Amino acid sequence: MLKFITKYFVLVVSISILFIATLFVFFATEASYNAIDQASLWVRNYFGYFYLYLGFGCVLALFIVAFSKYGTIKLGKPTTKPEYSLWSWIAMLYSAGMGSGILLRAVQEPVFMQQNPPYSSSLPAEILALEFTFYQWGFTAWAFYGLFAVIVGYALHVKKKKVKISATIDDHLKNKDLKSSVDILTIITTVFGLIAAVGLGTTQIKGGLNHITDSDFGLLTTILLCFLISAIACYSAWQGVNKGIKIFSKLNIIVTFFILIFVFVTSDMGAILVSFATATYYYIIDFIPMSLAIGSYNPGLDFLTGWTFYYWAFWLAWAPFTGIFIARISKGRTIRELLLGVLIIPSIGTFFWFSVFGTSAFTLIEEWGVYNNEFGNVFSSIFVFFQQYPFATFLNITSIFLLISFLITSVDSAVFVLSMFTDNGSKNPNKSHRVIWSVFILLAAIAIVLLGNIHPEIDVLQAVQRLLIVTSLPFAFFIIIMFAYFIKDLKKE
Repeated sequence: MLKFITKYFVLVVSISILFIATLFVFFATEASYNAIDQASLWVRNYFGYFYLYLGFGCVLALFIVAFSKYGTIKLGKPTTKPEYSLWSWIAMLYSAGMGSGILLRAVQEPVFMQQNPPYSSSLPAEILALEFTFYQWGFTAWAFYGLFAVIVGYALHVKKKKVKISATIDDHLKNKDLKSSVDILTIITTVFGLIAAVGLGTTQIKGGLNHITDSDFGLLTTILLCFLISAIACYSAWQGVNKGIKIFSKLNIIVTFFILIFVFVTSDMGAILVSFATATYYYIIDFIPMSLAIGSYNPGLDFLTGWTFYYWAFWLAWAPFTGIFIARISKGRTIRELLLGVLIIPSIGTFFWFSVFGTSAFTLIEEWGVYNNEFGNVFSSIFVFFQQYPFATFLNITSIFLLISFLITSVDSAVFVLSMFTDNGSKNPNKSHRVIWSVFILLAAIAIVLLGNIHPEIDVLQAVQRLLIVTSLPFAFFIIIMFAYFIKDLKKE
């Protein structure tokens, strides 16, 4: 037993911490929520703007590295060719990096921003709404992922280190206990980010089922969905990257593309293209003042807490497993290809997605004449939206299957990465680790669902927002250290 604990110290400690936290939520749900709520207020008041500055710093730093002389360094030997085609690479990184979130917010967020502008602007409300939505889903989100991807990719493919976050600072930090602490912190942050996505995604699926069947499925349905997604994700992770994760990722992109094109061609295509181009232009022009919340671009602390601080915390929580997964599939690409590919390609795709759904929703509201908050519920807004289109039932059913598939892809990617962490950095971790993490992610996901159901006025989204703002903070400081050591290593190279 002692030998096992010594060999898998990071696994044992991580699971013990998560297991105790999960038990506390199960048996003291309301007390857990109140503690998280108070902690999130403290973080918001003292470190909220730090999240903003960190996000802007990551974008700036990665563009500088991409266009510097270090951008030509290949992740692998000089003769190494990319392991995956550009199409497969983009499909996998996008499925792992965004997933079900683009369905969750496709309509609700742009409409909310239109009805509740973040700040006063001379821009039309619709353009400002899209611009601010782009800001929260664009370069900054992918910069957090890209930063981890390039640092881990360099350590993994150039320095031939093991798949661990501690390996990125291995040459600078000799204390074994400190390195284990870094890996444990990474694992816990990753798990919290993942269960947040599972909690939100399963609640949205339940919202879709309620809308389609005109029923009222409750908490038990959400928990059963958690079981279903965890089981399929476990099987996918068991199969590995090429047999499981890659297939689900391609399927996600194909179905997402189908839904996107259908809504595009059945809506006002001209208005969508104009909105897309205009909002993208202003997003680029206003990126710096928005990122720093300068002057008239500051929406205020309450707005930032409910939206931007939460988003930055979410992307940070997803950055370890998403970044490492991107690093794992980016062998053979240069640092420049990796960074520009991660920063630009998925951002533009996301901008077009929100332009299609946002502009189409604005048109519907204009046609109705009166808006009665039809798109106000984040968990059912997209299903209400599809109800206004031909083949509504088919679109809604397809969206539910897509949500399930996106969540499977996110969970199986995370399970695979967590297994690499705890199996001493193995690139092909033992399958027993994949099963262990699938089970514990399921338990933790049920815990977050319970947190979001303690009172009628509290939902899963509120619980997730508060949890991530707290749990991402330590990691926000650590990535600064990671990047500083990365630049030091590049200079040596």
